[in-house]
Amino acid sequence: MEKTITLNHITKIEGHAKLALGIKHGKVTKCELSSTEGSRYFEGLVLGRHYNEAHEITSRICGICSCAHVTAAIMAIEDALQYTPTEQTKQLRRLMTLGERIRSHATHLYFLSLPDYLGYESALAMASEYKAELQHALNLIRAGNNMIKVVGARDLHPVSAAVGGWLKLPSQQQIVELKKLLIAVKKDAVKTCKLFFTLSYPKFESKAECFSLVGKNRYAILDGWFTSEKVSFNKQQYRRFLQEYQSSSSTANFVVREGHRYMVGALSRLNNNSGHLSKDAKKMLKLALNDKKLDMKLNSHNPYMNNIAQAIELVHCIDHAIEICNTFEENGIRNEPVDKIRVRAGTGIAAIEVPRGTLWHEYTINDKGIITKANIITPTAQNLLNIQEDIRQFVPNIINKKKEYIIEQIEKLIRSYDPCFSCSAHFLEVKWE
Repeated sequence: MEKTITLNHITKIEGHAKLALGIKHGKVTKCELSSTEGSRYFEGLVLGRHYNEAHEITSRICGICSCAHVTAAIMAIEDALQYTPTEQTKQLRRLMTLGERIRSHATHLYFLSLPDYLGYESALAMASEYKAELQHALNLIRAGNNMIKVVGARDLHPVSAAVGGWLKLPSQQQIVELKKLLIAVKKDAVKTCKLFFTLSYPKFESKAECFSLVGKNRYAILDGWFTSEKVSFNKQQYRRFLQEYQSSSSTANFVVREGHRYMVGALSRLNNNSGHLSKDAKKMLKLALNDKKLDMKLNSHNPYMNNIAQAIELVHCIDHAIEICNTFEENGIRNEPVDKIRVRAGTGIAAIEVPRGTLWHEYTINDKGIITKANIITPTAQNLLNIQEDIRQFVPNIINKKKEYIIEQIEKLIRSYDPCFSCSAHFLEVKWE
């Protein structure tokens, strides 16, 4: 007899998703992970719009990663216009992106992931006993929000970023205050690493390639080649290597690399860029690698280690942000009005690293600056097939456990990827047949 498990609302993730799982004679006969979000057609919404509207519209794809979509859209449009921004503009984009990564990682680690490992249903339920730990999270989130607000003029859906520069530049004093805040909050990032190193993680190996951008002499952020342990290609080649497809059971896109699943995210970045971590982030990585209780290793394929990678990235992101602030303290903020760019027809592509992995934006514009074609590939779309197949591979190991335990472990595996189906979280309803 076949047992069917249906997870209609997977808890503590960003958005709606469900899992249909069929089990017969101890084997998984059906495994379908799907998004149940309504289709929002952002790639269609930007068609016929002026290129200056792309980043404003696509920012609304996600409240968690609004800075990511703003930055990727602007960079893709600039690529189409064959425009190179100033170094100051690029540094401010990095600073805003780092702020988003800090607040997103802190949110996921403490409010979505940690309750799983401490035996609580939610962060609210553990607040009285783990007040100090949650204060670390709030400090980190506040710092990330402040970074975004200083650079983007608003901490959600930033409004100062523009094609060709910034509509509003931060003041020298704001940079000084931001640096002080980052120095103060770094201890919270270090404590986050040490806390997550103490948790017990399942030993499990995914069979996927780990892809991320790899740049020159810098930990992956806004440029580089898309790289795994097997292959590397530049952004202009992405359509040759990556294929998108749809499933009748899901409103989400699935993405494969030449027919094979792959993984993006903090763990992939750490695998491919560990040599470019900051000095103190390298110390945290060394601690993790030397901890015999952890399953952490260089070039890890254990998706649960994504939590460890995110914690280490918190330290690195703060160090990188402090470094940028130091540069602005030394050189000052130059008054750079937004450049007036000559409009030309063309196609532009941007690939950047965001909290959950590599984000792709592509736009074609005509000689009047109107968008005629658009394509966006999010990190979760790239991870979706891999999560599904990891569940298929993992479940036989716990098939004889109670149904509640099976559900808990499946959810923990899904959450290790920090998936973002949209921007809401829902409670779990399970139907058994």
